[in-house]
Amino acid sequence: MGLSAYQRARSFAEAPRSMEHRLLGQVTGALIAAERDGMRGAALMDVIHWNREIWATFSATCADAANRLPPPLRASIISLALWVDRHSSEVIAGRAALGDLIDVNRLIMDGLAAE
Repeated sequence: MGLSAYQRARSFAEAPRSMEHRLLGQVTGALIAAERDGMRGAALMDVIHWNREIWATFSATCADAANRLPPPLRASIISLALWVDRHSSEVIAGRAALGDLIDVNRLIMDGLAAE
């Protein structure tokens, strides 16, 4: 079975919480690498955009009335997504630390990993 077939099969079998954890882990790893490599400004655009996309998806999912998470938790996730968006602009402009985005992602990953 080819890699793409495996990835499609995994997407059907993987629980949403596990998928969210895996995706956050991948983007957080890329953010950590960017920080380690001293990337700044426009060089961060791709990884920052990827992180923003993940958080925008979390926000849109939480805004959906069919979402079964408790409303206060949904509101908190939406607020975090808004913060990530604003802070990302500050990071690219050189006015904020990339490590703050990494810390938020790690905290959410810890929550997703908790059973």
